[in-house]
Amino acid sequence: MVVRIRLARFGAKHDPFYNIVIAQARSARNSKPMEVIGTYNPKPHKPTNLSDEEARLAKPFKSVALDSSRAKYWLGVGAQPSDPVWKLLRMVRLRLFGLDPSLQVQGGLVEPKKNPNENQS
Repeated sequence: MVVRIRLARFGAKHDPFYNIVIAQARSARNSKPMEVIGTYNPKPHKPTNLSDEEARLAKPFKSVALDSSRAKYWLGVGAQPSDPVWKLLRMVRLRLFGLDPSLQVQGGLVEPKKNPNENQS
C-alpha cells in the first residue's frame, strides 16, 4: 500500500484551486482522500486587508496553507510526495529528515566493498 502526498484539483475552469491530500497511489486524482492536510492557490492575488494605496503597491502572492505537523507525520511513516508537492514543501521551508531532493548526496557510482575473506591474487 503506497501512500502519496499529492494535489487534488478543485475550483472552476481557468481558476484552479488545490487541496494537498494524503491518498493511495493508485486512486484517482479527485477520489476521496485519506486526509486533507492543506490547500494551495496557484493564482497570484493581492492582500485584501490593506488600504487602497497599499493594495495598489502590494505584490501579488500565491497562497499555501499546510498543516506542518501532519505533513511531518506522513513523511515520517513513509508517504511519498509528488514533485509539485516537493516544491510546495520547499516554498514553506519544510525540511524533514533529509528528504528534500535538493539536499541529497551528489556523486557517481560507489565501488563495492571488497570482502576481506577473498583470496587476493
